[in-house]
Amino acid sequence: MTGSPRLSLASIVIDCRDAHALAGFYGRLLGWEVRSSEADWVHLRSPDGALGLSFQSEPGYEPPHWPEVRGAQQKMLHLDIRVDDLDSAARLAVSLGATEAGDREHDDVRVLLDPAGHPFCLFLTAVADQQV
Repeated sequence: MTGSPRLSLASIVIDCRDAHALAGFYGRLLGWEVRSSEADWVHLRSPDGALGLSFQSEPGYEPPHWPEVRGAQQKMLHLDIRVDDLDSAARLAVSLGATEAGDREHDDVRVLLDPAGHPFCLFLTAVADQQV
């Protein structure tokens, strides 16, 4: 083989107890559709096709603790979701099954937990644009 292999990130996979339930939550939250589905696997894709999010059912899944607790299951990653209206986006997420994590240290960020217990952050558009 000559040269370097071409690599590209195809999807982020999130483990959970019920892939279909969690994919349903994120599909409704983000407005994304299911692109493929199996018994223990669901793949969503953004409408422009640029991003993928997959969900895998794991029988031994343990939700992470938020905030972190030493010696307990830790979060391995979290999603940052850009929004233009923080309060409305948080209300929508809660209406779809998320819970507020109670972290209100910043006026421009809201931390929530998805139905499987994974933390995710809602950021105001202007703040998220500064991070990119």
